[in-house]
Amino acid sequence: MTELESDIIEIDGDFDAVNRKLYIRGKTDGLPVVPPTLDRVESMLEGTGHDPDEKLGVVPPKYGDATVEKVAINAVMAGCEPEYMPVLIAALEAMTEEQFNLYGINATTHPVAPLVVVNGPIVEELNINYGYNVFGQGWQANSTIGRAIRLLLTNVGGGAPGDMDRATHGHPGKFSFCIAENEKRNPWEPFHVQRGYDEDESVVTVMGVEAPHEINDHVNETASGILTTAADVFATVGNNNTHHTHGEITVVLGPEHADTIARDDWSREDVQWYLYDQARNELEKLRTVGITENYTWHPRFETDDVDAMIPLVEDPDDVNVIVAGGAGKHSMALHSFGETRSVSKRIDGGDSA
Repeated sequence: MTELESDIIEIDGDFDAVNRKLYIRGKTDGLPVVPPTLDRVESMLEGTGHDPDEKLGVVPPKYGDATVEKVAINAVMAGCEPEYMPVLIAALEAMTEEQFNLYGINATTHPVAPLVVVNGPIVEELNINYGYNVFGQGWQANSTIGRAIRLLLTNVGGGAPGDMDRATHGHPGKFSFCIAENEKRNPWEPFHVQRGYDEDESVVTVMGVEAPHEINDHVNETASGILTTAADVFATVGNNNTHHTHGEITVVLGPEHADTIARDDWSREDVQWYLYDQARNELEKLRTVGITENYTWHPRFETDDVDAMIPLVEDPDDVNVIVAGGAGKHSMALHSFGETRSVSKRIDGGDSA
């Protein structure tokens, strides 16, 4: 028997009684959970070689200690399989890196949630969806890995809605937000290779982003045409990137759009540069809606030219390019929280990037 440190709650009754008790105590996401019995938690811990008491980081705003044991408990509640534990551990370690700014993400009024993106051989091993309905329902790995992250942010980090989690509206990704890249349909190198990892390494990347917004282009058959449509979707004055240009934006290209862009001999770097150049707002328009020199973009793009076009990010490298989804001429635009940087972590516990 594994020596565990968490308190054991004695609850008389069945599945429904356990769920009522956990719900009243604010330990769920509002949906029924799998009761985290000692046997189930011990079985979950068999999915990792880490010691249960190993501390992976602290989770703000409550700054609770995220131990491997706590990850296992919340993984049980979310309905995970033990083999998902390495992904959860790497994701938790990535989220607690300083540049991710988990305090801001878990406590802000902004509708942001951590998106978990998985690359490498583990995607097929765990059957993580990267095709049709990639942001939607129907896949145990995606649904439960993403859900376990949310439960950890609530139960370890104290991110209860209306309490420490002050999101004005939130978005559905705050239930579960986990995808894999469609590496088979990516005409360029996989996303984790772009970030310095070997293709045969399994990597998780966390991003603090808003809900995906559709990029619908059934007309254009050129790279510039599709990406002009994408840039127009990104360039709005009401998103956090407009207010805080030291963040990132992420485009999730559907395979058909990616194929069209690559067929024009455009590289991933070309995509990044084009969106950096074209996803901009006119300075006069920004001033008209009240964005003044008090905002963080001003010291970097100071100008008196009212016609100047202000980018959403500081650098083309701040445009993340991922390929995912099934057939159809659709892609997705994801604005970020602004004050955050995505973090990648090797799933076997390697260095972050």
